[in-house]
Amino acid sequence: MITAIIIDDETKGRLALREKLLGYCPQIKVLAEAASGEEAITLIQHHQPQLIFLDIEMPRMNGFEMLNDLPEKNFHIIFTTAYDQYAIKAIKYAAFDYLLKPVDIEELITAISKIDATEINQTNKQVELLSQNMRLPKKQFSKLAIPTLDGLTFYEINDIIHLEANSNYTTIYLTNKIKITASKTLKDFEELLPEDIFFRTHHSHLINLNYIKRYMKGDGGQIEMQNGNFVDVSRRKKDEFLKSIGH
Repeated sequence: MITAIIIDDETKGRLALREKLLGYCPQIKVLAEAASGEEAITLIQHHQPQLIFLDIEMPRMNGFEMLNDLPEKNFHIIFTTAYDQYAIKAIKYAAFDYLLKPVDIEELITAISKIDATEINQTNKQVELLSQNMRLPKKQFSKLAIPTLDGLTFYEINDIIHLEANSNYTTIYLTNKIKITASKTLKDFEELLPEDIFFRTHHSHLINLNYIKRYMKGDGGQIEMQNGNFVDVSRRKKDEFLKSIGH
């Protein structure tokens, strides 16, 4: 059983989520509901839940501000939000799960199924990263939480040289000569990373344009990266790639 608190300033939103949890997620025990960030802080400190469902858009104190006011975050977080691309991107960069309102039952079940595999001791770091990125101008997030088989690792996006598809995983090559295996697909990273810096040269490769050493002509061509890796360029991506590097 996973204990939880629902935090949402809208009564209908709290009721709808509670009913879906009761009907489809019997492993979740809702201990309390909060209608504001201030009330949520009191309830979290009293009940010590394992999970909170946190609405972002609330008056007086929004969800992010509430988290910043809590000294310790010893719980999992699933954000709930109306469509806000900027906030959602910040949430993804910090490797949190989120649910769009109205909450889809399948997405709810999927988000909850991930809880056991997530390291709770990373929540404070994730919230810190989320807070840092939310203070930056739009589309200028600088740091990324990367889920691996061992938990979460935190890296500057400028330290990523090259990403390579590996079935449902992605191999990431970093400037410190380390490579890590992330439990996300290359498509997930392509959608997340800034397109003015990262380019999908091939179905298996996503590169940081700042680390190109040279381009060798060919049918599609091939790129040598500054770390010595060679990356293919597909024929259909060749013209777009050459345009991206000013040729």
